[in-house]
Amino acid sequence: MSKQMRIDFVSDVSCPWCVIGLKSLEQALERVSDAITADMHFQPFELNPGMGPDGQDIFEHIAEKYGSTPAQQEQSREMIRQRGEAVGFTFDMSRRGRIYNTFDAHRLLHWAEGQGRQQALKEKLFEAYFTQGENPGAHDVLLRAAGEVGLDVEAARQVLESNAYADEVRQLEYYWQRAGIRSVPAIVINQRHLISGGQPPEVFEQALRQIAQQDEELEQDEEPAA
Repeated sequence: MSKQMRIDFVSDVSCPWCVIGLKSLEQALERVSDAITADMHFQPFELNPGMGPDGQDIFEHIAEKYGSTPAQQEQSREMIRQRGEAVGFTFDMSRRGRIYNTFDAHRLLHWAEGQGRQQALKEKLFEAYFTQGENPGAHDVLLRAAGEVGLDVEAARQVLESNAYADEVRQLEYYWQRAGIRSVPAIVINQRHLISGGQPPEVFEQALRQIAQQDEELEQDEEPAA
């Protein structure tokens, strides 16, 4: 019998390492599917909460934020492209020229969880931004993505055109910040084990198996004596 694990995947739509982490985690979960069933929840984290609606040139933004040179940025982009290719995801760096505000994407993802399509929407938005170079905060992009994963487009439009789920998303962001999450992806297993970063599939697989064993031993220790 497989053991169910709650997995809170804290991430941002504009984070390339979150794509790599998710794809690697999915491969790891396939490898451990005989022993583990995942209950996935995607939690909001904004890398750039103060970003304006028009976004910013990505080279300029990274230089300002990290102090990296054009050569360093190019090296990083190529490494990300290769890591993505290794887990079956296409990063088209020639199309990704700007970085955007993602708050509305997080609001729509929060709504999509209640519709049972959160993970599908998350992956579609990753594709829209990193493969197609589109703005993941633009309502037309969000609505098209919602429709492509089987969500009600008019219901999604109502969410976006209102302030729906804004408070809930802010509260969740604050919760995870208070929990000590400062960078993403952060993968929290069963609300007590943390795996950080875009790890390779084999690292996730090993961690999942170890956590499953540790939690099983803990549960046995907590069981009252007959």
